[in-house]
Amino acid sequence: MPLRGLRAISVSALLLAAATRPAFATLGEQEASIENDRVRLQGARTSVAAGNGFAVHEMVTASGATVREYVAQATGRVFAVAWQGSWQPDFRQVFGSYFQQYVQGAQAAHGNRARRGPVVIEQSGLVVEMGGQPRAFYGRAYVPQLMPQNMDTGTIR
Repeated sequence: MPLRGLRAISVSALLLAAATRPAFATLGEQEASIENDRVRLQGARTSVAAGNGFAVHEMVTASGATVREYVAQATGRVFAVAWQGSWQPDFRQVFGSYFQQYVQGAQAAHGNRARRGPVVIEQSGLVVEMGGQPRAFYGRAYVPQLMPQNMDTGTIR
């Protein structure tokens, strides 16, 4: 096969892989969106647990990644998402309307330096903590204003 043909196949494969990347819940959306997330992740909902003023929906994907979505019972809105597994999430999907704030926070935290080590972004309207390495990523993101009152952020994991 000519080199040009191999390049076209390689580019097509990369585009297909990018298009089928798993998505996560979007911060600030309603609890009803969680079923859509489960379908997109092609995962199984393994549990729903209740806390003091919140519920946690946990899913496990076919690849073994775990996704937890935290929902405030008073508002029915997703206030946090946590993940661990072999891949990073689609951050546009995770952060939704908070994506630009995330990008600005990441740029401020890292400037023009190479991004090595954990990422910690603490802003008034968004907190993001993530790290890991290929096949072992982890992270969490939450919106403090949407959290139930008196909730310990250490619960989000």
